[in-house]
Amino acid sequence: MIKTLNFRPLSHTSALRKIVITSMLSATVAMSGCSLLSVYKIDLPQGTAITQVQAQKLKVGMNQNQVLYTLGSPAIRDTLEPKRWDYIYDYKAGTEGSRKGIADVKNASQHLVVYFDDNGLVTRIEGIESLPAS
Repeated sequence: MIKTLNFRPLSHTSALRKIVITSMLSATVAMSGCSLLSVYKIDLPQGTAITQVQAQKLKVGMNQNQVLYTLGSPAIRDTLEPKRWDYIYDYKAGTEGSRKGIADVKNASQHLVVYFDDNGLVTRIEGIESLPAS
């Protein structure tokens, strides 16, 4: 015996509901490539942001505590070369930085190096010209 399938007619609200759900899913898939629905990315600053104005406050003969007070902690204190402090700054603009038009700072292009003698006094400062003016 072969049974025949009996299809029930869809009610008007059921058909409308399926059309609405299908169109909403299609719109979601279509808009998933739009930038309005992108993931929020944080701004990623790494190191100490130093300007030329701040770096020009450094003077030969200052001690390490005075340098720490003026510039903050260095990004690199090398254990093999303890008389050298490196202040490096990189910045990757995220969602907020991109909206404000802040440019990325890459490859340690802002790099200040402070050299000390055996007594912990500044003997030489390099890289002030690589820092932003303000």
